Amino acid sequence: MKIVYSDQHQDHDPQQFIVRGRLKRSNEQPERAYRLLASAQAAGHPVLAPEDHGAGPRAAVHTPQYLHFLETAWARWQALEGASDEVMPNVYPFPGQPCSYPDSLVGQAGYHMGDNACSIGQHTWRAATQSAQVATHAAQLVLDGEHAAYALCRPPGHHAYADRANGFCYLNNAAIAAQHLRQRHARVAILDVDVHHGNGTQGIFWRRNDVLTVSLHGDPHFCTPFFTGHAHERGEGDGLGYNLNLPLPKGTDTPAYLQALARACTAVRAFAPGALVVSLGLDAHERDPYQAMAVTTEGFALITAEIARLGLPTVLVQEGGYLSDDLGPNLASALRGFEAGV
Repeated sequence: MKIVYSDQHQDHDPQQFIVRGRLKRSNEQPERAYRLLASAQAAGHPVLAPEDHGAGPRAAVHTPQYLHFLETAWARWQALEGASDEVMPNVYPFPGQPCSYPDSLVGQAGYHMGDNACSIGQHTWRAATQSAQVATHAAQLVLDGEHAAYALCRPPGHHAYADRANGFCYLNNAAIAAQHLRQRHARVAILDVDVHHGNGTQGIFWRRNDVLTVSLHGDPHFCTPFFTGHAHERGEGDGLGYNLNLPLPKGTDTPAYLQALARACTAVRAFAPGALVVSLGLDAHERDPYQAMAVTTEGFALITAEIARLGLPTVLVQEGGYLSDDLGPNLASALRGFEAGV
């Protein structure tokens, strides 16, 4: 399987991450990508740099107002008296209440940044746009005839909404890949196996029936993002019935995960898409720092083999999976399993 990777992520190293009121360095660090890349190379997968597909793919998913904010926020923030080194919101609009778009950059930060896990540094825009280029190029490889390609995206993307960063994510790489695949395929499915709900992906396609979104994740009663990911969330308007959430209890092991995955794959088959995007989180692992589930390293091979048996042209897009000695082996297992299941 071909791997698409850009080294332009490396200077994006967010230092501000608030957890239970405490400020710490983000879990989403450059070392994640280095370990994933080394694992893919050691397994013999060819690594390609992404071509420049321009601004169109990200503009097809994200609003112009949001893209302008992401591109300019850091430089404008530095002009504020007493501002921090990274853009971090301290005020937010109230959900469901009428609000006006703020003139103040401080207000814009709260409008476009959903939490305190997506601070914007000097190189965040470059890293995010290159990550989106990685996903787009992997999708293009599939359009050009590859059965599958793996997009080693950093920063990740599945928490990013059309107009809002969230949870380490700025541009929604999986959504961008799916939209790119729509050039040829009338229907595309996104299957999210990250331990956290793909809330941004759900939001982007909430009212659409051409892209099925399916997410297996830790139950939001105990697991971030808390406000989304419940089983009753099924889409609205034309999208009603085209969103499936399968929340799982804390400590879900490999056999239980595979049972839920079978339901997800049944839904994908019924939708009959022309292509598939997999939001490949590795943070359901039993020793991942988040400690939400208990999937084994070999379990990832079983998961991706089941997905491969769908028989669809597939783009695998890297999402979560955080620093531990198991991160590289987990990716190697996932890629090996997919290739064995084809």
